[in-house]
Amino acid sequence: MTNALFQPIQLGSLSLKNRIVMPPMTRSRASQPGNAANDIMATYYAQRASAGLIVAEGTQISEMGQGYAWTPGIYSQEQIAGWRKVTDAVHEKDGVIFAQVWHVGRVTHPDNIGGKQPISSSALKAENVKVFIDNGTDATGFVDVVEPREMSKDDIKHVIGEYRQAALNAIEAGFDGIELHAANGYLVNQFIDSEANNRTDEYGGSIENRLRFLKEVIEAMTDAIGADRVGVRLAPFTSLNGTVDSSPVETYVAAAALLNTLNVVYIHIAEVDWDDAPDTPIMFKHALREVYNGVIIYAGRYNSDKADIAINEGLGDMIAFGRPFVANPDLPDRLRHGYPMAQHDPNTLFGGQEKGLTDYPAYQAS
Repeated sequence: MTNALFQPIQLGSLSLKNRIVMPPMTRSRASQPGNAANDIMATYYAQRASAGLIVAEGTQISEMGQGYAWTPGIYSQEQIAGWRKVTDAVHEKDGVIFAQVWHVGRVTHPDNIGGKQPISSSALKAENVKVFIDNGTDATGFVDVVEPREMSKDDIKHVIGEYRQAALNAIEAGFDGIELHAANGYLVNQFIDSEANNRTDEYGGSIENRLRFLKEVIEAMTDAIGADRVGVRLAPFTSLNGTVDSSPVETYVAAAALLNTLNVVYIHIAEVDWDDAPDTPIMFKHALREVYNGVIIYAGRYNSDKADIAINEGLGDMIAFGRPFVANPDLPDRLRHGYPMAQHDPNTLFGGQEKGLTDYPAYQAS
């Protein structure tokens, strides 16, 4: 019997060859200065084009949206041209690739954003959060984030416009679609989660108000490029980068119901995946399926068998495998045949050149 992972699936107008997703993973290899994607990144993604869907690493929509040194952007012509190298290389290998558009909000430091103060839903500092900086003078390294300023209505309107332009730029760069990063404690998540948002206007307080920024960003992007090319990543139960919601089931079922009315093509749920982390409640997965009619992707501690069960039980439609894709460029082939998995070198995950990025070989049967 064929594992459900290897059944084709329709994603909007796209016909995907399997249900395996390479999710976005920051690798900090963008060319400096300029934060542009480059040839080694093109090689890296093309090596992994046997995935049904690749979602490229988080890509900032503006200088203010950058959280970490050496991550790529999608707001300059140089950056669009760099990403075109990547999308061309993936398409030559018959792959499908979405851009993950990203604004980190408060999860940054002035050294990463031209000396400015970060912005967020509220003037609340993320506690115990550090980011990687390269200010060109001191040694590179991790520093504490700073207190952001609360976004004004004009700021909100401006950033929504940046998201819209990023969506258009992604299509110009040859991406098949985009994923809005609304997870892991970054800007959209800072509006959604109750403990990161203490606004008293129409963007704070009730669940409906806290979802308003998400709604308006999605509306701007789907108006620009079409809802069938827009997916959304959510992280209901993580506390990454200091964002916590007091009633995550209620909040995120409401978010999924909203995204259903906005007709986004998929919802991508980042499950907690550290050792001993709690599993995502099964009742939440059933509730999500009841309110959302599109493709549901789960990313977490999945292996081939667990993924097969999730799809056959109707809880998810596609499954993302993060770290296994780092050292296994041919991951779908290894999953299909039960070949052993290579282990990645954690010391080469971020920064550097080809080492630890493009030099992991495909499996050779002896």
